[in-house]
Amino acid sequence: MTRQIILDTETTGLDPKEGHRIIEIGCVEMISRRLTGNNFHFYLQPDREIDAEAVQVHGITNDFLADKPRFKEIAADLIAYLNGAELIIHNAPFDIGFLNHELSQLSEPYQAITDYCTVADTLVMARQLYPGQRNSLDALCKRYEIDNGHRTLHGALLDAEILADVYLAMTGGQVSLQLGGELDDGRAAGHSAASIRRVATGLNLPVISANAEELAAHTERLAAIQKSAGKCLWG
Repeated sequence: MTRQIILDTETTGLDPKEGHRIIEIGCVEMISRRLTGNNFHFYLQPDREIDAEAVQVHGITNDFLADKPRFKEIAADLIAYLNGAELIIHNAPFDIGFLNHELSQLSEPYQAITDYCTVADTLVMARQLYPGQRNSLDALCKRYEIDNGHRTLHGALLDAEILADVYLAMTGGQVSLQLGGELDDGRAAGHSAASIRRVATGLNLPVISANAEELAAHTERLAAIQKSAGKCLWG
């Protein structure tokens, strides 16, 4: 069973070394490539002013955050939620850098995020699949025909939900599948000739054809596989 967490943050600015803080964290849980609904989402009081440029990106203001918890109040729950999972992040160094900075400021000693979980960067994946092309989250939504019209501003939970759809599309392609392997003489690996039970011939077996709805679903699935550029992860 593979447990993955699609994670995104919003911040007061671009660089934690300049004292900038996380003000929203959104996480979406996926187990064996299925969304569970067990999400983790908090707005956070940063105890500093938010850069005007950042407000234009995410629309979050200091007034809105005035009564929200501080990072130290949710840190233990966050680590317990993330522990042992694979994080899926778009431009992971940005979010990981902020998370590690927040953890380093706490009185209780915490390790780096990568000591609790592994990280996969969908920006790196996209650049490998589409070198030289735009690979922002919006660009990937357009490429994979994922509707993000409701995204007028950035938001950690909203972006994590969209990234989950993008990740599934990026990794949903099919490669040639050989069940059980095959030996040089054409026999299935792991099966001797004596163990193979032959089916009697001459049987009048019914032929069941796909209906129109099933054919349409099959065509849609083939289109999704083609868009994945041949990259596949099996859950």
